[in-house]
Amino acid sequence: MTSTTNPKTDTDLVREPKNDPTYCQSVSILDPVLQETYTVHLRKETLGWRGWIPQLPEVDCKAKTKKELLNMLAIRLRETLQAREDAWDKQLEADVAAGELKHLRSDARRAKNAETLIDL
Repeated sequence: MTSTTNPKTDTDLVREPKNDPTYCQSVSILDPVLQETYTVHLRKETLGWRGWIPQLPEVDCKAKTKKELLNMLAIRLRETLQAREDAWDKQLEADVAAGELKHLRSDARRAKNAETLIDL
């Protein structure tokens, strides 16, 4: 598993308004493996910082400092994406073993015989 301890982030968009508990900062974290950017929401709380990625509910962390939080979020993001990829692979293997994908072979043969097969 690859993880990063120094996520590439954008600068804060605006300064945090004083005494606004609903204020969130948005920054971007680049997944180093898939090279995709994810938007992270950060909020200053009483005892530190909280950050989360709305598209991935399982990526939700708390830390004492903003820098520590960004590092934790980058690691949790990579772990979550890897877990999802592993689950997809496992499901695909189960579907193949159960014969649930046999129809794809016959579909491909029909397309090839009809000369409508698209070469990727």
